[in-house]
Amino acid sequence: MSHLLLDAWRRTLRQHGDAPALTDASTGTVATFRELDGRARAWLESNGPAGDALRARAVVFSLPNGAAWLDVFLGLMYAGATAVALDAAEPEGAQRALAAELRAAFRWDGTGLRALPGRARRFADPQICLIKLTSGSTGRARPLVFTAAQMLADGRQVSETMGITAQDLNYALIPFGHSYGLGNLTIPLLARGVPIVVGSSPLPQAVATEFARWRPTVLPGVPAVFRGLALSDVDPASLASLRLAISAGAPLLPEVAAAFRARFGRPIHGFYGSSETGGISYDRTGDATLAGRSVGCALRGVRLMVLRGERLRVCSAAVFTQANRQRLEGRGCWIPADRAVVGARGEVTLLGRRGTMVKIAGRRIDLAEITARLRRIPGVGEAWVSAAPGPEPVLGAAIATDLTIEVVKAALRADTAPWKTPKRWALVRELPLTKRGKIDTRALQDMVFG
Repeated sequence: MSHLLLDAWRRTLRQHGDAPALTDASTGTVATFRELDGRARAWLESNGPAGDALRARAVVFSLPNGAAWLDVFLGLMYAGATAVALDAAEPEGAQRALAAELRAAFRWDGTGLRALPGRARRFADPQICLIKLTSGSTGRARPLVFTAAQMLADGRQVSETMGITAQDLNYALIPFGHSYGLGNLTIPLLARGVPIVVGSSPLPQAVATEFARWRPTVLPGVPAVFRGLALSDVDPASLASLRLAISAGAPLLPEVAAAFRARFGRPIHGFYGSSETGGISYDRTGDATLAGRSVGCALRGVRLMVLRGERLRVCSAAVFTQANRQRLEGRGCWIPADRAVVGARGEVTLLGRRGTMVKIAGRRIDLAEITARLRRIPGVGEAWVSAAPGPEPVLGAAIATDLTIEVVKAALRADTAPWKTPKRWALVRELPLTKRGKIDTRALQDMVFG
């Protein structure tokens, strides 16, 4: 039985078959949609086990962005399998552990599909095509099971809200298999015919060189990419083809948005989403991002409700429903971990993560409050605040700045009580990021608390 994403891919082949679909910027290799399809069918024929061994089974693979990634993903789609795309740099041992936890049937090791020990899970719903893994920033990664209809809804809501069409050309730095990449790159390619240039590096000079050669029009990125470009000495004319810059995955400082706009003449549009929901909100003009005011308004097709405790309930056709009891009018709903408010204009303002309250020496401290105060200090970029675990917690902070610790402490003392002032500090040029472009909390814990 064919699922809806495969049907959408076949429509894309009919409409755009001989058009360029995927360009590898590092090699100059260009593949049409029809060539991608032929590669995927050949991969399945060469590597697929006999019969229906893949159908309704989970298959784990780990590859960087490129045609080979799509070979596996499309091949699994033709086989009726459920794809699980891991980070490209995921160690083999971690891959095996995740595969066992997911009860996957096979793992692609780069040379062949390897059957995995144990009893593999078989999905009853033939429309299930993908398992996302949450980032695992606070613990073990959690699997989220999605149907083809939910993935198509996310791609549709993102593309229609942002005005992305088959006439655009996406520049891919974010991974194809992450939630952000799936909604903004992979699904628009497969279901809407939006072609992709695979970038070779997030370094400013590489981005500028590849933009000048291939002339992409849309750049979905993370704050570190835009900060690098804004502060670089690359020729602004090299990005002349860019019409839409999208930032997600972590907070974007207004100073970076302003510097990028001044240098390249384009606004950066803030975008907010989660693995469970896909895209949630988007700053359509870029003004809210420039002012640091919000992450925009709900995407088309997304319904938001503010609950008690500054919690946001997200409902749409893109929200996962497998093992999720929350429903509204037949659609999935989810309450992300972020605290948020929705203003009179429908703009979503994030207030920090749920559970940011800690108790130190009998006093409650809101980590989000201290983080916000540090970010307001002139000369401070990004900031991270946490408490060391243990019977006697200690408040610590890491900040991206060129200021001295004495200057930072003096500025913080102006509006912060001494008992709210961090005792442990790490001053760096940039906060470390995970492969997903989010702040690497584990690295920061080690850096601040040792």
